[in-house]
Amino acid sequence: MLDDHAKVLKFFSQAGEVVGRKKLQKIIYIAKKMDIPFSERYKFHMFGPYSEELSLRMEELSNLGFVHEIMEDKGHYQQYRYSLSEQGKSFLALNRLEWPDCQPLFTSLNEQSSRFLELVSTLLYFADLSVEEIKEKVFTLKRKQNYSEADIEAGFEYIEQLKKTMLN
Repeated sequence: MLDDHAKVLKFFSQAGEVVGRKKLQKIIYIAKKMDIPFSERYKFHMFGPYSEELSLRMEELSNLGFVHEIMEDKGHYQQYRYSLSEQGKSFLALNRLEWPDCQPLFTSLNEQSSRFLELVSTLLYFADLSVEEIKEKVFTLKRKQNYSEADIEAGFEYIEQLKKTMLN
């Protein structure tokens, strides 16, 4: 019944704390593109791929007490910190969800900046296009982020690195 919720909790059990809603969205999206069995549907949004389902699921997990959601006031914006609670750990112990060991993937993703993950998720979102078309999309849709050719190359290299991580 709550398998999709349990998958998100499994993510936190392997990833640890995630700082930022945008970062959480991008990590789950990228993991899904690496064939991790998340079910959330994504649409392209101002900050790249975004899932309303994931936002609602996080709200439910927080309301159930399975995930700690801590809001920090950063002056001109709020930042959220997410981590698995003891109740969440107890729920996972009762739920026998089959789940791959994704800790190396999640650790690598969590170490990246939100800005870089936004770029990587955008590259993956348009992966069915040619490299030149993807670059054009990035330069058009992400104009305000001011990504360079070098940033895009680093993004493509990182995607290849993630794919290798998943093969090991």
